[in-house]
Amino acid sequence: MNKLFKFWADFWIYRVAAMDMDSSLGQSLHFFIEDTSKIFVLLLLMIYIISWLRAGLDMFRIRGFLQGKGRLPAYIMASFFGAITPFCSCSSIPLFLGFTSAGIPLGITMAFLITSPMINEVALVLLGSTLGLKFLLIYTSIGMTSGILGGWFLDSIKAERYLTDLGARALNQPSPENQTKQKMTGKQRHQFAIKELKEIFSRVWIWILIGVGIGALLHGFVPENFFTEHLGKGQLWTVPAAVILGIPLYANASGVIPVVESLINKGVPIGTAMAFMMSVVGASFPEFMMLKQVMKPRLLLLFFLILMILFSVAGWALNYLL
Repeated sequence: MNKLFKFWADFWIYRVAAMDMDSSLGQSLHFFIEDTSKIFVLLLLMIYIISWLRAGLDMFRIRGFLQGKGRLPAYIMASFFGAITPFCSCSSIPLFLGFTSAGIPLGITMAFLITSPMINEVALVLLGSTLGLKFLLIYTSIGMTSGILGGWFLDSIKAERYLTDLGARALNQPSPENQTKQKMTGKQRHQFAIKELKEIFSRVWIWILIGVGIGALLHGFVPENFFTEHLGKGQLWTVPAAVILGIPLYANASGVIPVVESLINKGVPIGTAMAFMMSVVGASFPEFMMLKQVMKPRLLLLFFLILMILFSVAGWALNYLL
């Protein structure tokens, strides 16, 4: 799949436009076309598939199940579900919105949203094969713990008060009493999925273009040796610096792991390199832009700070342990 999008970008930038492969502008435009195409295709597919599946689920029963288990088990279950779903930060959003619209508490949905892009089966296989089983177990534990702690903190400060009107209405809608959800036909589920697809995509496409555009500029115009020159000394400040630098560079875990391996081989400490990776895969401008529809700026800023703190602590811990 990735080769297909790369070929698509190669065709337009290097064949049709005949741009130099080594030029900063050519690399930026190539990144923009490849990643925008990839995100749009995957996002359309994920919104449709998840909406189609959601049409057959009784989200209120799921909410009742989670609420009946107590908050800590619910955080753990949401984080575990995030770990086994192969979504990037942007494709996790449709399911996150589905949880929110069912009134599932914000902290539980955020535990899923934080964990999901950080851990997936492809990333785990790559990490295990390149850095070893010990590192794989530590990283998985850190990813799930980050989701659990992030969800707990947001619930403890009652962060739902910082939702937009749309998010608050969805979160606070009552659960139907003594009602069983009527089963939809295949055609009705398709119609529901198409309606959800149009509504969600119409609100987020422009923000995806803006976010990927920023990442493309950094990708093409920031020198490759910039990170190793400035993050290879192991000082405490280099870990949060790596987190900040990684946020604009949107990618999925399987795509960034080879880069992280290269950084480690060039002398960047493991914890610093992994903090950079967590930031790249766990937070992105397109993700923040998409979350604007349900989160007020204060909650978006708080979410950003939580991620920065969690990823920085994880990086420091890995630098100390490994």
